[in-house]
Parts: sequence; structure tokens; C-alpha cells
Amino acid sequence: MKAIVDQDTCIGCGLCAEVCPAVFDMNANGKAEAKAGSVPADAEAACHDAAEQCPVEAIEVR
Repeated sequence: MKAIVDQDTCIGCGLCAEVCPAVFDMNANGKAEAKAGSVPADAEAACHDAAEQCPVEAIEVR
């Protein structure tokens, strides 16, 4: 499983990084980004939760 953040859509609210810090960080531009690699198995539920809570639907999980 992999998470992708659309940088053009992200508003930098930081919710995803709070909900799932194992997968999401805030970058130098103040926007969220997914850490490189696959989502760890123990973080999959939190990753889906973060994507569902994103207020602008900028996160894709596949």
C-alpha cells in the first residue's frame, strides 16, 4: 500500500501528520507529504483514517 499527497490540493492543515505520523510529514513548503516507501502494515488503518479526514481530499491511498 502506498499513500500519495496531491501538493496542489493540500492546504497544509497538518491533520494527516497528527493522525498518522508514521506515514505523513509536513515539508518545507508547509504542505503534507507521504514518507518514501510503502505504508507500514501497522499504520495502514491510521493512513486510511488520515485520508478520510483530509478536509480537501488531497490524499490517495492505493
